[in-house]
Amino acid sequence: MKGVFLALFGTATCLAQAPPSDRVQLQPLQEVRIPFRTGIDGQTNLSLEEAIRRVLENDPDLQIARIQREEAGYNVTAALGYFDPVMAMQAYRSRAVTPIASLIGGSSNGKLSQTELAAAPAINGYSPWFGGTYGLTFNNSRQENDSTFATLNPQYPTSVTLNLNQPLWRSLRIDEPRYRLQVARKNLQLTSEQLRQRVIEIVTLAVQSYWELDYALQNLEVQTEAVRLAEQQYDSNRRQAEQGLLAPIDVVAAQTQVATFQQNLLAAQRALTAAENNLKAMILANRADALWSKALIPETQLNPDAVTPSLEDAIRGALQSRPELSENMLSQEITNLQLRLNQEAAKPRVDAFATLTSTGLAGAPKALTGFPGFSFGTGTLPPVLVGSYGQSLANITSGNFTTARIGVQVSLPLRNRTAEANVAVSLAEKRRLDTARNQIGMAIEADVRNALEGVNTARARYEAALLASRSAEQQYSSEQRQFQAGTSTVFLVFQRQTDFISARSREVRARADLAEAFATLERATARTLEAHQISMANP
Repeated sequence: MKGVFLALFGTATCLAQAPPSDRVQLQPLQEVRIPFRTGIDGQTNLSLEEAIRRVLENDPDLQIARIQREEAGYNVTAALGYFDPVMAMQAYRSRAVTPIASLIGGSSNGKLSQTELAAAPAINGYSPWFGGTYGLTFNNSRQENDSTFATLNPQYPTSVTLNLNQPLWRSLRIDEPRYRLQVARKNLQLTSEQLRQRVIEIVTLAVQSYWELDYALQNLEVQTEAVRLAEQQYDSNRRQAEQGLLAPIDVVAAQTQVATFQQNLLAAQRALTAAENNLKAMILANRADALWSKALIPETQLNPDAVTPSLEDAIRGALQSRPELSENMLSQEITNLQLRLNQEAAKPRVDAFATLTSTGLAGAPKALTGFPGFSFGTGTLPPVLVGSYGQSLANITSGNFTTARIGVQVSLPLRNRTAEANVAVSLAEKRRLDTARNQIGMAIEADVRNALEGVNTARARYEAALLASRSAEQQYSSEQRQFQAGTSTVFLVFQRQTDFISARSREVRARADLAEAFATLERATARTLEAHQISMANP
C-alpha cells in the first residue's frame, strides 16, 4: 500500500504576549511519509474461491494425505497379488550308470546306463473364496536306457496332476490373506476419510484467514479515515485558534488526537501485513511465487443473511457426515475383521483334499534279447503304447490311465491359549472403539451447538454493530454542528469522533466474525466441501 502523508506531533505554540490586534501564530504540523509496506510493489484481487483452489493445490499437509491415500491403494493391489497364480518350472537332463549284479537286472556287462531329459511346468495358487488352494503340474520326459528288458526305448512318460485343498472348518470364512485384503480395502476408505477431514480443516482455516485479511484491510481503511478526520479537526482548530476563537490548548488536543489515530493506523497496517502473509503462506506453492510481492485485495462479499439450519437438522447432518464418525466406524470394521480371524484361529483344522492324476506313456518298441536258458515269450505291446511323444500326450487326454485320491485331514489342538488371548484383545479393542464413538458423538453435539450459537450471536452482534456505527456517525455529525454553532466543546467533538471510529472498527470486526462463524458452522456440520463445491474425487 502506498504511503500517505500524515501529521505527527506539532510543537505547542509559544504563548508570548502579543498585541490584542495580532493573530496567534501557530506552527503547522510537520508532514511525514508513512513507509511503504515491506516487499509490496503492486496489488491483485483475490476471490475466496481462488484462495480455496490455491490452498487445495499447494498445501503440503494435503499433498501428504493424498500420497497416503495413494499408498493405501497400492496396498490393496499388493494384498490382491497374494491370489495371483504362480508359475513354476523344473527342467533337467540326467545320466545315470547303475551297477547290476543280477543276471535278470537287464545288463550283461554289470552296469545299466540311463539318460533322461525332463521338464515339469506347474501352476499353483490360492483361491480368493473359502480359503482353498490349487495346483496343476505337468510332468513329461524322454528316457533312454540300455536294459535288455526294455520294451520301449526311448520312451516318453507324461502325467498331469491336479491337487485341491479346501478348509472345512478353520480358515473357511476368513484366513490371513483374505483378512489382509479386506483390511487394506478398509484402510483405503480410512485414508480417504482422513483426507476428507484434512480438506475440511484446511479449507476452513483458509476461509477464516481470508476473512481475517478482509477485516485487516477494512480496518486499515477505517483507521485511515480516522486520521483524515483528525487532521481536518486539527486544521479547523488551528484556524480558529489563530483567529482567537479557540485557546491554543485546543490545537494541542487536536495534535494528540492525530497522533493517537496515527498509532492505530500503523498498528492496522502491521496487522494487515501479518494477515496477508499468513494467507500467502497457505495458498502459495513456494517462496518464488510472484504473489509474495503483491498486496491481496479480497473481492468476495459476505452474505450476512445466509440461511442457517435448525439445531436438529444441523446435529443430524453432522452425525451423518462428520469424517471422525466414519473413521471410527471403519476402525470398528477392521477390529471386527481381526476378531473374526482370531476366532477362526481358535477352531480345529479340518481340510478336505483331492488329487487327480492322468498318466501317459509311449515309446519305440524294442525286441527283447534273451539270456541262455530264458524265454520272454512272443507277446506284443499294446498299440496304445507304441508311438512318439504325441502318443504319450494322447494317452493323457484319453483318461485310460488315471489315479484319484480324496480324503480329510484333521488337526485338533488340545488348547490354543494364543488364539484365546487374541480374541480377548479384539473384544477389548471393540469396547474401546464403542466408547470412543460415544465420546466423538458427544463432542460433535457440543461442537454443532457451539457453532450454531456462534453464528446466531455473531449475526446479532453484526446487526448491533451496524446500528451502533450509524448512530455514532450521526452523533459525531451532530456534535460537529453544535461545535460550529458554539454550543459544544472540543473535548466532546473528539469524544464523539473516537466513539465513531471505534464503532466503525467494531462493525468490520463483527462482519469478519460472522463470516468466520459461518465457516465454523460449515465445518461442524461437515458441509464445507458442499458449500464450496469441492469434489473428493480430486480434492
